[in-house]
Amino acid sequence: MDEIKLGKHRHFKGFEVEVIGVAHHTETLEELVVYRELRDNPPYPSGSLWVRPKAMFMETVTRDGKIMPRFEYLG
Repeated sequence: MDEIKLGKHRHFKGFEVEVIGVAHHTETLEELVVYRELRDNPPYPSGSLWVRPKAMFMETVTRDGKIMPRFEYLG
């Protein structure tokens, strides 16, 4: 599977996150992307940490008839 680039990514809904690493689930060894919220989004403050399965992080979504990545690497 493709590698996740560390740094800023834009979610298809427009907000930005910072990928800080890839972790592994202790039981299944599934790869999970660890990222930090960069906007203040109550009740989830800027700086809060999130994980998402790597496969889901890298998938494409369809919005307004356009196929796009769920997260786009910004640098």
